[in-house]
Amino acid sequence: MLKNVHGTTGNPTAYRNSHAWDTLTPSRQAVRPVSLPGDRKAVQMKKILIIEDDRDIVELVRYNLANEGFQVSSAHDGTTGLSTLKKTPPDLLLLDLMLPKLSGLDICREVRKDESLNRLPILMLTARGEEADRVVGLEMGADDYVTKPFSPRELIARVKALLRRAEPPTDAPRTIEIGKLAIDPASYRVSHSGKAVPLSTLEFRLLYYLASRPNRVFTRDQLLDAVWGTDRFVTPRSVDVYVRRLREKIESDPENPIHLKTVRGAGYLFETRAA
Repeated sequence: MLKNVHGTTGNPTAYRNSHAWDTLTPSRQAVRPVSLPGDRKAVQMKKILIIEDDRDIVELVRYNLANEGFQVSSAHDGTTGLSTLKKTPPDLLLLDLMLPKLSGLDICREVRKDESLNRLPILMLTARGEEADRVVGLEMGADDYVTKPFSPRELIARVKALLRRAEPPTDAPRTIEIGKLAIDPASYRVSHSGKAVPLSTLEFRLLYYLASRPNRVFTRDQLLDAVWGTDRFVTPRSVDVYVRRLREKIESDPENPIHLKTVRGAGYLFETRAA
């Protein structure tokens, strides 16, 4: 049982400064769905790993996610968390920024370097609310962030939004080959000069959106609507971070890109004329 800010026991959704509408009624219990033979819902249940050293927060998040039908596991330090992540990859990672033994930023870096894990959606939990800290998290590979104290309902909404964006497309869009670059939407794979380029799901979605609409300028807001969707929580600054990450991965000279061009005062475009 958790304690609220006044030291008395109460509902585990009442986390710090959360509002009344974030609190579940006492009659609602965190019930895990029962796996039955042929139960497709149970088979498709999404797995979420929480790496967070504050055990009260872990229990709060676990309670709310379990109520939504997710399978939840946890680790309380960075080293154990990374080992658990590699041994049993989840569908989404909730990651604290400040962790014992190994920081959340280091874990992000390791995940994005691992070809078998680099598409894993990462939602960063951090007490640091400054924009510079959020940008650093995005640059290291996080897909979104939530600052503490947080609303459990907002956290769940962000988790669901990231999982939706991680789903493969239902149609079969064409593979794009431009110069030395090949972009395959069926497998979410990108290669440059025949060598695989590891990208996160959101990095891939942004690259494919621009490359499939070559030589057209898109504003940051247009890209946010198209790639992140209307349920987005990130800011236009996030687009700059993702473009910079993509340039570092697909451009021979990120400072003088051939494809991902900036149009000052307007936005970004994928240039093919020089390919």
